[in-house]
Amino acid sequence: MNVILLSPGFPEEMPHFTRGLAQVGARVLGVGDGPLAGLPGEARQALSDYLQVRQLWQEDETIEQVRGWVRGRSIDRVECLWEPGVVLAARLREALGVPGMGVQQAIAFRDKERMKQVLDEAGIRTPRHARARTTEELREAAEHIGFPLIVKPISGAGSADTYPVHDEEELAESIELTRHVPEVSVEEYVEGEEFTFDTVSAGGDVLFHNVAWYRPKPLIARLNPWISSQAIVLRDTSAPEVASGVELGRKVLLALGFETGFTHMEWFRKRDGEAVFGEIGARAPGARLVHAMNHSAETDLFAGWAEAVCYGRLSQNTEKRYNAALVFKRAEGEGRILRYEGLDALLAKYGEHIMALELTPVGQPRKDWRKSTVGDGWMVACHPNLEATIEIANRLTTDLRVIAG
Repeated sequence: MNVILLSPGFPEEMPHFTRGLAQVGARVLGVGDGPLAGLPGEARQALSDYLQVRQLWQEDETIEQVRGWVRGRSIDRVECLWEPGVVLAARLREALGVPGMGVQQAIAFRDKERMKQVLDEAGIRTPRHARARTTEELREAAEHIGFPLIVKPISGAGSADTYPVHDEEELAESIELTRHVPEVSVEEYVEGEEFTFDTVSAGGDVLFHNVAWYRPKPLIARLNPWISSQAIVLRDTSAPEVASGVELGRKVLLALGFETGFTHMEWFRKRDGEAVFGEIGARAPGARLVHAMNHSAETDLFAGWAEAVCYGRLSQNTEKRYNAALVFKRAEGEGRILRYEGLDALLAKYGEHIMALELTPVGQPRKDWRKSTVGDGWMVACHPNLEATIEIANRLTTDLRVIAG
């Protein structure tokens, strides 16, 4: 199959998906705005051809360049697993006559207000919400929804430019901090634990699903530089605490008409057990969560996604064998990484359960915690017992120190 893949080398997970497509036999035609030589080796080796466009997000120009480039070749799929390119991929499908998600459906995954309107119409519980383009609209939405609330970009990803608002003072601060954002979504702040519902689907059938538990909520981690956050990939997704979220997620996919590919949804479990929708992307999760899923099931979902996209199946065994704790580290201090403290003791005690370990090398500048979820290191620890998994995750969080200066 000839598969156009937008941005095959960035973000950091994309080379793995590029490799996955080649691994299942696809001819991967990459499109990006950087030079081929600048792509990671894994992506370069997997590509059959590559088009460097002037600016990927100049959509009309990119579409015309791609049309000329592929003239005379049959294209079977157009894929993009990076949030900003979801609508561009849909426009390319329509321009080239390729099956898959169209523009209006893609907009429902990108525009958080349109997304929630569709789900409201389907009777799915969403946070109270409103769209705001001006200061006046934002204030009116806040008055209607009431405190506490969340202000975030309509078409954002992750927790970027997202602010909790508990009173008038914080509302004024959020207005100033989001003036550069053309449109924001003003939403009810849902108190409760936050989870994911991640899927690989083909033809409307969910072939694999995952639930990860955020510890703490990503927004809390984003606003507090001292926090080393966790995401626990759960082995048992039928447990009562999360089964309601799985049911909710399946209803969301049905309401949005999602058929083939990866999705990443976030939802909340309130103290009374109610599951409340957060948001969903028509793409894979970032921040190494797919790596953690792979370790949980001892599988390769980069190739599994590719097989689903190309052939409508997922032939690997994706049964969960372990809980998998994904732990992110933030360095203490400023400047360059000086040393790690506590690592040797942790490896001596838990080494057999630590499946992945990647820290910013000593001597390298510490990462900007405001711009990177991964921060100055990430680890995956696996164990069949959830309590033991959490214990290991907590020790990695508290006992390992990355010191900068």
